[in-house]
Amino acid sequence: QVQLVESGGGLAQPGGSLRLSCAASGVSFSSNFMTWSGKVPGKGLEWVSGIYMDGYDTDYADSVKGRFTISRDNAKNTVYLQMNSLKPEDTALYYCAKSLWGLRNGMDYWGKGTLVTVSS
Repeated sequence: QVQLVESGGGLAQPGGSLRLSCAASGVSFSSNFMTWSGKVPGKGLEWVSGIYMDGYDTDYADSVKGRFTISRDNAKNTVYLQMNSLKPEDTALYYCAKSLWGLRNGMDYWGKGTLVTVSS
């Protein structure tokens, strides 16, 4: 059974940082693309970032480029999202998902999310 469990969310001030983690089990982690998406209350789910199996190829939404960094540790079956220079508009419920075939889509399993709130 595939399980993805996010952690690391919380309250941060504008300009601050948070590091999200997503631990995977029940899946051949190193064989999957991994992604992060965010859902703002009252709005749709927006893709944030994706990372290739080997961790060398990454992609980001324009809104987070230069501020967020995705990485993965295949030995720990974990994907991370380092969030720097946070803005109030980054406030969202962040989900990790594994993807069958792409960095931006093809997601087939999702975690339950971790809430990030950016406020002073």
